[in-house]
Amino acid sequence: MSQLQGILTRLISLQEKSDGGEPPQRFFEVNGEKKCSVKYFEKTSTFELEIYQQGEKPKSYQFDNVDMIAIEIFDVIN
Repeated sequence: MSQLQGILTRLISLQEKSDGGEPPQRFFEVNGEKKCSVKYFEKTSTFELEIYQQGEKPKSYQFDNVDMIAIEIFDVIN
């Protein structure tokens, strides 16, 4: 399985876990260091990507397309 396909699989499972309560969250790491996290909001069918950079405040981005956020995560962890 390619790395991009693995990211897509994790994002789709995030959508499936959503139960209307707290938004489910996933972290993406490289060598044990958190690079970003993703939350899925069922009400709006959107993903929130939070990118962590050492020494900086995390930056948040909204996506309504699973493919676009998967590509962004791929770029962040590579």
